Amino acid sequence: MNYFVKGNPDLCIGCRTCMIGCVVAHEGTKIFQMKPGEYVFNPKLDVVKTATITIPVQCKHCENPACMNACPVKAIEVVDNTVIIAQDKCIGCKTCMIACPYGAIDMVKASDGGKQQDGSDRIIANKCDLCNGIEGGPACVRVCPTASLKLITEEAVETSASNKRTAAAISLSQVKE
Repeated sequence: MNYFVKGNPDLCIGCRTCMIGCVVAHEGTKIFQMKPGEYVFNPKLDVVKTATITIPVQCKHCENPACMNACPVKAIEVVDNTVIIAQDKCIGCKTCMIACPYGAIDMVKASDGGKQQDGSDRIIANKCDLCNGIEGGPACVRVCPTASLKLITEEAVETSASNKRTAAAISLSQVKE
């Protein structure tokens, strides 16, 4: 089972700390020494605010990812329970972005400064990678001030299902009495 981050809209205050944590986790603290405009702020999630809800939207790391199936160059693969984009392979075709049912993939300027043949900036797909390879797991979960984000693992799903079954059994036994 692939892992994913689940947000609780009842706890999310829309502070966007998760977005900052994401960028720092991937770019390092060097961004705090740089002047605005010297770095590209490309978080791998987006906080959506409406009149009734505020919640981060990010990749759900699907079991059969539509983005991976749609990628013509096989730049998307599952690694360690995480759907990962090999940005060096990405050709910027946007097919994965269109295929994603959650709108969790953005196209961003390549951080390597690469150019297209016409001289324009090379764009690549950008999405949550669960901070794969970064100690401590997803930065968004670690920095959320209201603990509205949780990493969902196979063990968490099994525990939740077991708890629901137990609650249902207790509820049914009380009905029979």
